[in-house]
Amino acid sequence: MNYEYTQQFRQALVEWFNREKRDLPWRRTTEPYHIWVSEVMLQQTRVDTVIPYYNRFIERFPTAETLAYAPEQELLKMWEGLGYYSRARNLQAGVREVVETYHSVVPDNRADISKLKGVGPYTAGAILSIAYGKPEHAVDGNVMRVLSRVLHIKEDIALPKTRKVFEEAVDYLIDPDNTSSFNQGLMELGALICTPTSPKCLLCPVRDYCIAFEAGDAAELPIKTKKVKMKQLELDVVVVQNAEGRYLVEKRPEEGLLANMWQFPIIERGQENIAEKYGVEIGTPTSLLTFKHVFSHLTWHIDSYYAVATETGILADPVEWFTKEQITQLPMPVPMLKIWSQINV
Repeated sequence: MNYEYTQQFRQALVEWFNREKRDLPWRRTTEPYHIWVSEVMLQQTRVDTVIPYYNRFIERFPTAETLAYAPEQELLKMWEGLGYYSRARNLQAGVREVVETYHSVVPDNRADISKLKGVGPYTAGAILSIAYGKPEHAVDGNVMRVLSRVLHIKEDIALPKTRKVFEEAVDYLIDPDNTSSFNQGLMELGALICTPTSPKCLLCPVRDYCIAFEAGDAAELPIKTKKVKMKQLELDVVVVQNAEGRYLVEKRPEEGLLANMWQFPIIERGQENIAEKYGVEIGTPTSLLTFKHVFSHLTWHIDSYYAVATETGILADPVEWFTKEQITQLPMPVPMLKIWSQINV
């Protein structure tokens, strides 16, 4: 794009965004900490899903100081259902660094903000451009899709090295006087108009500057190689209740998938049994739900059951018996909440 086209592209995008943008709670503030929270929540999560979580989270943790030293179990409970729980732990760790190292002020430059736990190039650019008005790139999937079409970029966006191409493109195109509206405009355009399939080109405010629209191949971009085959696990989950009306639950390890979340006894189908793993004999189980839960890298195929404990031995950490009331206070992943809802019908 030459200079004149670049100017016209900027103006068309910014004006469209300021006119058509969705009214979202994090767009009513320029507080860097609040912007940070929203950007972390929005990673791999739909906007409509995030809104109530964001509102509750900011109400409970309105400042960096209130989040920095909150108990992890409370943090995970507030995040319960959003998934990708490492996001919450990394957010808290990064916010704690801000409180301790930067006197509770989120850094306003890429060098320092990028040192914070969990803050990658995109999150750094989003905070800097939206909260501080800095002309910094913020490249996510939406931005890569939009620009791959506008600029006819055919590099494979699944390759990490390709991100640099788009970062340089944003650095060239960004409106230095309207950094927030420009970056958010690219994201909004990708979310609402320049969608992965069936892009709404005739409604696009920048179609006059889009090479793919002119070439007629917008739907074929961006180029993205397929992911590796997803791992499949077949699991049995058993809600075990003892004679006192308490339920058996265990805390997951401190590292890895769903770290420090709580779950009902879970075993790989055909590999082990409840008695061997948990030291609890159970009666004939009753079927509850059969469903699958998809993570980013694996799928759980779950058969769930309810059973009564007939004989119990000494439980090793981190397995405990909890009342219904206590269980409602524990942070549990979505599959466990789905199963638990069947016990409380």
